[in-house]
Amino acid sequence: MIRATLTAALAIWAGTAGAQAVNDYPTNARADYVFVCMATNGQTRDVLDKCSCAIDQIAEILPYDAYVKAETVMAMRQMGGERSAAFRNMGTNDMVANFHRAEAEAEILCF
Repeated sequence: MIRATLTAALAIWAGTAGAQAVNDYPTNARADYVFVCMATNGQTRDVLDKCSCAIDQIAEILPYDAYVKAETVMAMRQMGGERSAAFRNMGTNDMVANFHRAEAEAEILCF
């Protein structure tokens, strides 16, 4: 009985650890998102909780690699000149759209 319980607990832990490893964002990426979110929405404890919830929801939807790529493309699009044109004309619209969908879902769930 104890062995079965221990085996089940280890299986659950391993499954959770595996899921986190797939889509887990580094702390500094989560903190960066929360800082920007709070700068946009207000510097209150309530907004801190909502912004933290939002990045957690985004992390559940979007793998970290896709998040980084979408953020990079969006940042490059804001630059002027030929460099930004290259990022607007590349086939990156789906990548950015997936990020915006994840962010919209997070906003619905958290705000």
